Amino acid sequence: MDVLDGERMRQADRIAIEKMKIPGLVLMENAGRAVAEAMLDEFAGLTERRVFVVAGPGNNGGDGFVAARHLARFGISAVVLLVGATRAKLAGDTAAMAAAWHGIGGETIEIPDTKRWHAAAAFLPGDVIVDALFGTGLDRPLAGLPAEVVETINRAADAGTAVVAVDLPSGLSASSSEVPGPAVQADLTVTFARPKVAHLLPPAEHLCGTVTVADIGIPDAAIYATDPDLHWVLLDEAALMLPERAPEDHKGHCGHVLVVAGSTGRAGAAALTGWGALRAGAGLVTVAAPAPARAEVGQFAAELMTEALPATRDGVLTKGAAARALDLAGDCSVLAVGPGLGAGAAAEVRALVKDAPIPVVLDADGINAFAGRLTALARRRAPLVATPHPGEAARLLGASVEEVQADRVAAARAIARGANAVAVLKGYRTIVADPSGTAFINPSGNPGMATAGMGDALTGIVAGLMAQGLEPLDAAVLGVFLHGLAADIAIDDGTETEATLTAGAVLEALSEAFERLGDAAAEEDGAEGADGAGHAH
Repeated sequence: MDVLDGERMRQADRIAIEKMKIPGLVLMENAGRAVAEAMLDEFAGLTERRVFVVAGPGNNGGDGFVAARHLARFGISAVVLLVGATRAKLAGDTAAMAAAWHGIGGETIEIPDTKRWHAAAAFLPGDVIVDALFGTGLDRPLAGLPAEVVETINRAADAGTAVVAVDLPSGLSASSSEVPGPAVQADLTVTFARPKVAHLLPPAEHLCGTVTVADIGIPDAAIYATDPDLHWVLLDEAALMLPERAPEDHKGHCGHVLVVAGSTGRAGAAALTGWGALRAGAGLVTVAAPAPARAEVGQFAAELMTEALPATRDGVLTKGAAARALDLAGDCSVLAVGPGLGAGAAAEVRALVKDAPIPVVLDADGINAFAGRLTALARRRAPLVATPHPGEAARLLGASVEEVQADRVAAARAIARGANAVAVLKGYRTIVADPSGTAFINPSGNPGMATAGMGDALTGIVAGLMAQGLEPLDAAVLGVFLHGLAADIAIDDGTETEATLTAGAVLEALSEAFERLGDAAAEEDGAEGADGAGHAH
């Protein structure tokens, strides 16, 4: 699903209204009705509750007037508090919808200034407040009367009043995950056409409550015309990326992953990477580990082939390791490099990545080998997927972890551009970006994944998918989704809890994750067969 910022949403509105000749009043009517219907779905016994619609003078307020009218149609008592204006000063579609509200006998309390707000605010602690102050057009922190209104709404919420935001909680910017100043804490947000950045990424998303995306009649063509470059991954879309197997396929058809990983005491990282590749469907996996760690790697899984690389007595790769790994790579499809190698392997890692003749998945100490050398990653022969966590991303970018986390989408895009590679910025809402700036937000996963080995498993999964022929971007998007989905399955089925979840348990649950996506793909194929329509991916 496309994710829009404020400017793209405004463009889509203009295209729909000006080029496609869909009246703005129609879109506003659909939006307000969608809010009222979502409230009926969300709140039991709404006909017995009092609703206050806090409306601004702009289009968001117009949506609020429409919502009030439809609530009244459903037999629900609503009052509109018009903030920052009087009815006489309203213009355009908002004035028309205010007139329609009054045409059915609706009540509006005009609040043009702070003094009038103090008098009206005593009525607010009702059962439900609809926040229709500001929508996606806000681009500055709230101050003055709007800020005071927001603070009053939040105090009412703290006292138990339910809050519904129209399009976006007032005080947030549609284009940012930041919370720049006072902002409404909503229980339910009803947004229109597509989700916005603030709905999906922290900390702003935590103020949105449950987010419902309503179709208000803006054609998909109007959305596509804005050239969206940020996307929210849906299960049925991920399902379309699944590699397919023919009845006659054998292990040689499913790719051979070479894993260069591990060191003395860290053989488990290498084994998890190799096992992840196998569980993701790779036909063959060879783990090339420093010679002292090779035997230990082989003890983890009989299905893993192993090779020894030149190393010190302490199990750290030494001169000649890259050359040996390159020899092995000649017979393989994909190279996964980094987990558990240790800092001492940096020079060999850089040589290996530079000259690798096959696509590379780079993680952990493989990424650390390029700390402060992001653009050096671009000087290589083959495609690359880098999978840093925030600390590794900060080292690549020469930034702080706080700076990376403040705008994760921008950080992932910066790594992708600088390395000319696919970047996977791991963590809550993992971001996948490519050098063009296209980025994907992953919804799957849970806090139980904050444990050792999860990144190693993901590296193997992505490599295993690439070995089966997926392009690096698709393999990264699908691998991240599957990884998180498997973690969710392990907890949802009661096998694990967030406290006990391990990387091994996630890999065991990977089969059910594949099954769920396979079922979704089959349903999609059935739908296409029934109506003859294709699915644009």
